[in-house]
Amino acid sequence: MDLRTWLLLAAVAVIVGGLGFAKVRAPRVYWSLVGLPLTWGRFTVTYRSTMEVCGLTVQPSGLRAFMTRNVARREVRPQPPKVRRVRPTSTGLRISLRLPAGLEPADLAAASERLRHAWGVRSVIVQETRPGIVELRMTGYDVLNRVRMPRRSKTEGPMVVPIALREDGSIFTRDYRKVPMALTLGANQSGKSMYQRNLMAGLAKLPVGLVGIDCKRGVEQSRYAPRLSALATTPQEAGRLLDALVTEMEDRFDLLSLHGVSDLWDLPEQARSVPLVVLVDEVAELFLVAAKKDEAARDQMVMQMVRLAQMARAIGIYLEICGQRFGSELGKGATTLRAQLTGRVVHRVNDKQTGEMGLGDIAPEAVQAVTTIPPDRPGVAVAGDSSGGWSRIRTPAMTPAEAAAICLEFAHLTPELAFLSPFRPVVRTEPTPEPAPPLVAPRPVTE
Repeated sequence: MDLRTWLLLAAVAVIVGGLGFAKVRAPRVYWSLVGLPLTWGRFTVTYRSTMEVCGLTVQPSGLRAFMTRNVARREVRPQPPKVRRVRPTSTGLRISLRLPAGLEPADLAAASERLRHAWGVRSVIVQETRPGIVELRMTGYDVLNRVRMPRRSKTEGPMVVPIALREDGSIFTRDYRKVPMALTLGANQSGKSMYQRNLMAGLAKLPVGLVGIDCKRGVEQSRYAPRLSALATTPQEAGRLLDALVTEMEDRFDLLSLHGVSDLWDLPEQARSVPLVVLVDEVAELFLVAAKKDEAARDQMVMQMVRLAQMARAIGIYLEICGQRFGSELGKGATTLRAQLTGRVVHRVNDKQTGEMGLGDIAPEAVQAVTTIPPDRPGVAVAGDSSGGWSRIRTPAMTPAEAAAICLEFAHLTPELAFLSPFRPVVRTEPTPEPAPPLVAPRPVTE
């Protein structure tokens, strides 16, 4: 072979090797160069036949059948949903379809696995955008394998925090004005703490007050002390802190009544109180008591949390409750409190009953998805809300030191609130190490 042939073979080898490397280490690049054109072409060529095989077609109307048979001189065939738009993304394809009479979004959702295999994509998610219009969100590769949050987020708002990545490549956010109260469940080593770190890091950048309740002596939340307006590390402190929050809630309701509004965000900016987010690290520590004499204090504490969950949204106090299990076995008031928590995020659990505690009452279909989360993928969770929708998410890796550094960087945003001053955590400063003694004793210099 001559030199030109060798150069051609070397170039082909480099291209093939580069594509193979990109498929493993840079899946977005591989999808844009190879996966997207192939999938788009496969979808265009096989769309009608795939829809017919999957039973997603309907017989045309009498007028359309007559025009097709007598004017167009073509065979009358069942009609699939009409493709309105195909939009490529860095992670897949977004295809907008108009449903013909006789089909509903649930029909496409039931066939999503068959569509996924037919078009050779990672996942197909059906999302109804408006009546009669659905969007097929195809993902070309495993987005949750190596989570990388987009540098620019289109989510905006005074209480919106991007936390994780959905399996369709979109950003999962916590919008406290839409979903004010939330519950996070998960077993040990499931990534629950990672979710909390990302949440804390996002909240630290907003002009809000953060209130921590960590009855494990503050081992999780004490590192965020520079950004916390209050921190309770024992059940006794938590009880007093909840009492103070309920008193503040009543004062804020008086303020709303004075201005003739029913929501904190309807107040003039100069009269608006600082929004507060209460983060409870392990809710079971507030319910479980060792002696009967402590039950009265426990019941009082639970009642105050239920009052906050029921009414505090209007005055800008939001709850983030976290635990391993949250069922009636915790004691009186547990199910009442859980019913007020609209947002649900459930990581890997040890049993199906725990998944049902978190998602069974709002999205029963998601319980099966929770029980299939593998133990070697910490951070993967199923997020649902009261609308019945759910999706798989995964938080990016963040160490405790990184979250603590962000809290320290934005410590200047911590509001000074008089009613929380008794609970303000002490910010620990690292002691300056003393210089080590010299290894050789100094010898005086004499003339």
